[in-house]
Amino acid sequence: MGNLVLYRKYRPQSWEEIIGQEHIVRTLTNALKLGRVNHAYLFSGPRGTGKTTIARLLAKSVGCSNLDLLEIDAASNRGIDEIRQLRDGIKFAPTAGKYKVFIIDEAHQLTKEAFNALLKTLEEPPAHAIFILATTEAHKVPATIVSRVQQFTFKKLAITDIVKKLQKIVEAEKIKINDDALRLVASYADGSYRDAESMLEQLRIWNENMITKEDIEELLGAIDFEKVRVLSDHLQDSNAKGAIDYIGKLIEAGVDLEVFAKAFINHLRKIMLIKVDSSLVDLMSQELTVDQVEIVKKQAESFSLNNVAQAIKIFTKINNKI
Repeated sequence: MGNLVLYRKYRPQSWEEIIGQEHIVRTLTNALKLGRVNHAYLFSGPRGTGKTTIARLLAKSVGCSNLDLLEIDAASNRGIDEIRQLRDGIKFAPTAGKYKVFIIDEAHQLTKEAFNALLKTLEEPPAHAIFILATTEAHKVPATIVSRVQQFTFKKLAITDIVKKLQKIVEAEKIKINDDALRLVASYADGSYRDAESMLEQLRIWNENMITKEDIEELLGAIDFEKVRVLSDHLQDSNAKGAIDYIGKLIEAGVDLEVFAKAFINHLRKIMLIKVDSSLVDLMSQELTVDQVEIVKKQAESFSLNNVAQAIKIFTKINNKI
C-alpha cells in the first residue's frame, strides 16, 4: 500500500469519501436505496473528476464481486471483436452476487461497428448486467446509445474541494507544503482530482522539505494568480511602463512567457464574463478562491468591455508570435 501512487492509494472506497459531484452521488445512492438501479449509464465529463471511481463504487454497492466486474479500455479495445466477446460473456450468470458490471472507459473511441454491436445488447440487456460507459467526449457517443442509457454529467471540481482532499493526503503522508502552494496545485489541476494528486506526488519527490509556490512554478510551469493580477492592475491603471517593466522582471525570473500569456488571457476572459453578465461570477468558483473572485470583480469595475476585448486581442496575437 505504501508504494502506491497517491491517486491510487487515496481513491475513495465509499460514497461518503466522494468530494464534489453531489448531484450524482445523491441520485445514485437514492436509486440503490429504492432498488431502482438502471441497466446502463453514461458517465461523461472532464478527466480526473471521478467517473471511474464512481463506476466502481456503483459496482461494489450492487454486490458485484471482482470476478464479475469487467473493465474495458475502449482506447485499446475499440473493435467489434472485443464487444462481441463482451456480449458472449454477458450470457453467463454472475459467479457471485446478483450482477455483472461492465465498465467501458473512453467509450467514445469505440468503432461504429462496435457501437452497433453494443446497441443490440443495450436494447435487450440480461437482468444481471449493468453497463457503465465513461467518456470525456459525450458528443461522440451515438444518439442511439445515449437514448438507452441514464446519463450523468461530471463537473470540474472546485478549487476548495480539491484543496480539502489534498490537505487530508498531506496530513496522512506528512508532506510539507504551505497553503499558498497547495492552492496553486489545486488551481493548476484545472478541476481534476487525479491531476492534482499526480502533481503532489511529483512535488514531494522534487522537494522533500517545504514545498513552495516557487517549486510549483519551476517544476510544473504553473502561473500563480498573483502574477496575472499584478499585470492586470498595471493595465487597469493605464500604466504601460509599469506593465513593460513587470513583464521584463518575469523574463528575468525565467517565467515561460507562452504559459504566462495563456494564463493572462484566461484572466482577462474572466473579467469579460463579469462585464457581460455579473451573474456569471458563480462559474469562477471552481477555478478561483473566494478572495480571488472578489479581486476579479473589482478589476472588472475599472475596465470597459471594449478595453478588455482589445487586451485579449493584443495578448492573443503576442502569444501566437512567442
